[in-house]
Amino acid sequence: MKFLKAVLFIVAVFIAVNAHAQSSQELKRRRDKLSEELEQLNKDYQETSSNKRATLKQLSLLKAQINLREEKINIINSEVRNLDNQISESNNTVHSLQSQLDQLKKEYAAMVLFAYRNQSAYNKLMFIFASKDFNQAYKRLKYLQQFGTYRERQAGYIQGTQKELHVKINELDRTKQEKSTLLVDQQKEKETLGKEKNSQVKVVKDLSQHEGQLKQQQRDVQNKIAKTNREIGAAIRREIEEAQRKAEAEAKEAARIAAAKAKAENRPAPVVAKPVVRTSSSYLNATPEAAKLSNDFLGNKGRLPWPVANGIITQGFGVYTSEGIRSENTGVDIRTNAGGTVRAVFDGEVIRVVDVSGTYLVMIKHGEYFTVYGNLRSVSVARGQKVNTKQAIGVVATDPSTGETEVNFDVYKVKEPMNPKLWLAPN
Repeated sequence: MKFLKAVLFIVAVFIAVNAHAQSSQELKRRRDKLSEELEQLNKDYQETSSNKRATLKQLSLLKAQINLREEKINIINSEVRNLDNQISESNNTVHSLQSQLDQLKKEYAAMVLFAYRNQSAYNKLMFIFASKDFNQAYKRLKYLQQFGTYRERQAGYIQGTQKELHVKINELDRTKQEKSTLLVDQQKEKETLGKEKNSQVKVVKDLSQHEGQLKQQQRDVQNKIAKTNREIGAAIRREIEEAQRKAEAEAKEAARIAAAKAKAENRPAPVVAKPVVRTSSSYLNATPEAAKLSNDFLGNKGRLPWPVANGIITQGFGVYTSEGIRSENTGVDIRTNAGGTVRAVFDGEVIRVVDVSGTYLVMIKHGEYFTVYGNLRSVSVARGQKVNTKQAIGVVATDPSTGETEVNFDVYKVKEPMNPKLWLAPN
């Protein structure tokens, strides 16, 4: 019974440790991915800073680095907490195994002593012959036979427990070493974060000395954003109006056919029902194909491929402030390799290809959802063309003055912008 309890305890500990291990592996994967992104951002920043004059791009890269660095430190903190839990559990397991080993040794010593005292054949025979009847004699004989087998089994238990104890002690040492390494890494990241924040202060100071240039850069960015938003809004409105026009035309045609049929059959013309007030979504999902595409797109939320093969989000979704100027990003800005291919994230139809301040904007319709791909140097699709998931639609542009290579990616449900990060698969 004691052995069974010990086995159950070890199995429970193993399951708990395995769960921690899976969690730790995921944290480590995320930490390694952040390290790669930070390395790429640092490389981009060094290239940008070689211009000698601070730019908004430098400031943007620094902010992205700081955000990723803080996220990496938080992940390291989570890893350290996981390791603390593992160390605690391993300590408990070691203590439990040590207690079991001591108990097994005591029991085994008692059995050895008993066997020593009754080692002679005469004593064993006397033990059997002292039985009051044959049934008791038989049981005593079986007891002596089983006693030897049990003693061998106990010796095996002791050896197995010693081996398990040795494994757990080694595992505990490795976990403590891993924690020590993580704490060193954490300290380095904090020091680097401090340096990056100091660099941010210097860049801001340098930018303030070139206020005219800074404001012009900001005006150019704001003008491009405003023009892009106007193009997106106009394209979505056209799609809704076109869907509404088709729906109303189909309704009128159905009413005409019904009236003609009634006349041919000498029946009163059917009463025309009052038009039902419909939403923009209902117009965009008017056909079974469009409704299915909308459902499929929604069903892949959190699993859509990225619009570029390799990328880092440098500006997230929502309202942000840059040097006192409030801006709103209706999507995300993704830093990628120069000359990188931009691809559709889902099946759909191209509804808009337009030049916006020197770069192209592509819009794809997925039922009531729309995806938008901005800052393309060239495009390989045309309006009305059907596209498939991961199909190339163009090449991302690189800003010649800053060396910045970013694609602007948006997701809309009808007219409402959605946070693209919630739709894309973990990178």
